[in-house]
Amino acid sequence: MLTRREALAALAVTGGIRTPFAHAEDKKLTLSSFMTEITPPIGHPCMGGGVPPVKEIIDPLFAHGFVIRGAGKPVAFVSLDWCEVRNGAYELFRTQLAKALDTDPVRVMVSSIHQHDTPIADLEAQQLLEKHKAKGAICDIAFLEKTVGRIADDAKASLKNSQPITHVGTGEAKVEKVASNRRYTDADGKVHYNRMSATRDAKLREAEDGTIDPFVKTLSFWNGDTPLLGLSAYATHPMSFYGRGGVTADFVGMARKLRQADTPGVFQMYSSGCSGNVTAGKYNDGDPANRPVLAERMRTGMATAWKAIKKTPVKDVAFRSVPLTLDARTSAGFTEEALTKRLKDDPKPFGQCLAALGLSWKQRCDAGKPVDVPVLDFGGAVLTLLPAESYVEFQLMTQKARPDSFVLVAGYGECGPGYIPIERAWKENDGNLGEWCWVNPGSEKRMVDAIEKALKVG
Repeated sequence: MLTRREALAALAVTGGIRTPFAHAEDKKLTLSSFMTEITPPIGHPCMGGGVPPVKEIIDPLFAHGFVIRGAGKPVAFVSLDWCEVRNGAYELFRTQLAKALDTDPVRVMVSSIHQHDTPIADLEAQQLLEKHKAKGAICDIAFLEKTVGRIADDAKASLKNSQPITHVGTGEAKVEKVASNRRYTDADGKVHYNRMSATRDAKLREAEDGTIDPFVKTLSFWNGDTPLLGLSAYATHPMSFYGRGGVTADFVGMARKLRQADTPGVFQMYSSGCSGNVTAGKYNDGDPANRPVLAERMRTGMATAWKAIKKTPVKDVAFRSVPLTLDARTSAGFTEEALTKRLKDDPKPFGQCLAALGLSWKQRCDAGKPVDVPVLDFGGAVLTLLPAESYVEFQLMTQKARPDSFVLVAGYGECGPGYIPIERAWKENDGNLGEWCWVNPGSEKRMVDAIEKALKVG
């Protein structure tokens, strides 16, 4: 019979990329961290043209990241204060950081936090808009390329300050009165999907929370008794209010800043979990005064999770990635012909942008390029990244795939697919799937299969 270590080392995933578990005694594990400002200039599109462009900077945006060395080639995790990064832009991030860190692009995990008053980056979609001389605009390619270069430079420079990792810490806590599912049932038992980030109708706010993950999880890295870094993740759309041209990291950025002030010697990071169908709508009516209130609730949850941290010595570390193939949407209005026509003829600039985003994703699917589902596995603690606006049920499924481990799930990896719903949402005519969803029904099974393969040990 194989020992646990032999079983871990023998882990294999068909069609995926993996490295065997590295043992702490075989090679020193080290950590470095970096932060780069990524605030867009005045006039830059926000949310891919879906809201007014940048009029003012309420607070700056940042890329927070870390690099772990000693478990095969370096592994990087980067969390961006941007709405989304898609297709060629996502590959630009991964390839540039991989080059700077002397690693493989698949080992660069890039996650967007998804604040709406921030940029979306999609090279192919922007190029299509420019090719057809459309009025819509998604991103400034020159700004994108410059920003990626600065992040890569900072990631490389951080390696000079690497510190040993001896322990991994895990902690979690409930966050009170922040998250609620867009789906709820009314007094008559009828299902609705219209609870948004700011919900002004009091009756909608009175409904139940719905399906959420109530816990903020914090994964931390330590050198002996010295904490080096904390990565917290929570599943909710991160907006209190938006659409006024004010760039901001919103209430989750405020909470991160508060936690950094609480723990000045620890590099604090935040990532949104799988929250395509989760907002603060039950607890937020859109009043700007709610932003600091939500931030304080997040801060309290993160602080409580930090106090609950349990440290374990680092023994085995592995990286693996499973390819996920999702089909481009083929329903009415989403064929290549229909999207191209909309790109050319839609009188609304944002309609043109939506068409370009759909075409960009379809081109990727037609080229046979899968989405990666990467995992950084410490045995008892796991960090994984799921694509796009995955519904929260996928986060809960991921945790159940490793019930004996602490599983931190980051969402909004490769954002090309848009919403990735569970099948029930299609059957119940979830109104959110009308436009910002570029995958066909049937994606749930493919997601589940990839999750189970990526999280499987032995």
